[in-house]
Amino acid sequence: MQTPSATTPHLIAAGFHALSDQLRISVLELLRQRELCVCDLCEALGVNQSKLSFHLKTLKEAGLVHSRQEGRWIYYSLNLPQFSILEEYLADFSHNRVIFSARSCCD
Repeated sequence: MQTPSATTPHLIAAGFHALSDQLRISVLELLRQRELCVCDLCEALGVNQSKLSFHLKTLKEAGLVHSRQEGRWIYYSLNLPQFSILEEYLADFSHNRVIFSARSCCD
């Protein structure tokens, strides 16, 4: 992987944990289109702010989203480099499968 400091096992595990919840996936799908404030996310998802805040914290701790404050609102956007790290991590397994399947047990 290309950025060892950003690919610690903790961040990889946190990334996959963050992707394991339907509401968090829905948040990410909305953020694929554009940056959104918490109020817009709450409205689009039909959830209250306290419930959403818990899920946004999980996404932020996993490095999957950025946040910025403007006035009293917090806006969220995707952190695409972190998604690339998770993608590269999974791609390494596919690459290893090809290498291992080319070997025989008696080589």
